[in-house]
Formats: sequence, structure tokens, C-alpha cells
Amino acid sequence: MDTVAGSKYRFGPHEIDERQVFRTSPLSFAIVNIRPTRPVHVLVCPKRLVKRFADLSPDETSDLWIMAKEIGARVEQYHRASSLTFTIQDGPHSGQTVPHVHVHIVPRRKEDFENNDNNNGMMNAKNETLDLDIERKDRTMEEMAQEAKEYRALFS
Repeated sequence: MDTVAGSKYRFGPHEIDERQVFRTSPLSFAIVNIRPTRPVHVLVCPKRLVKRFADLSPDETSDLWIMAKEIGARVEQYHRASSLTFTIQDGPHSGQTVPHVHVHIVPRRKEDFENNDNNNGMMNAKNETLDLDIERKDRTMEEMAQEAKEYRALFS
């Protein structure tokens, strides 16, 4: 899998600056998140614009999850986490805000959840609210480029 060298990527209606991309494969790409829910929150997307998970081809599905698995393992280790949250919001009523399939990868630590038995995903994490967009702010391209550079080094 290569890193990006002058390619353009789209995430739904958004053009992604190549400095945000830290990993690519034949059918997928990984980006740092402009508006993360946690300090570390990356996304893996198919290169083809596909709105719903069921519309991915078998090859795209496999490629997407293999990449998510590899990135999750490296990011978890790099950030000294003990677990990972992998999430897909599939369709507008699931909370999907960008109409393009993507896997959220969020490294987790023991202290992230007050009661792990009540955890059903990213929205029940301690110190998070259901309306995350009120508190989340867009990061600068410089911040995202630096994070992506760190992650590219994990795969070289």
C-alpha cells in the first residue's frame, strides 16, 4: 500500500487535500478527521464514491476492512491504547453526515467509558454528548497534515 503522491481524493461532496491522506490501497484510502470526536479519530473510505455499505463490491468490502484492521493495529499501538472502536454509520438516519461509506477508527483506553457494560459505541463515551457538532471544531490543515505525516511514518 502506497502513500499519496499528488492524487486527489473525494469524500462524498468534499475534495480531500492530499496532505490529509496517510494511507492508500488499490481500492481504499485513509484520512485524518477534520472534526474528530476524540483526540485520535481517523477514517477509511473506498476510493469509489459509494453511499451505502451494501453497495460496495466484495473486493471493495475486503479492501476497506483489511485497511481498517492494519491502520487500527498501528494507531492503537502508536497511541498506547488498549482497544479500538470501529464504526460505520450507514445511511442518513444512522447519523451518517457524509454520503460516502467510511469506517471510523478510534483508539480507546480503559478510562474512556465509565461503565463498559453500557457502551454501545462512540456516543456513550465519557465527556461526549449526543450533539457532538456543537463542541467539535474544524482543525487546521497544518494540524491534519502533521498528524497524517506521523501516521505515514508508521507504514514506511
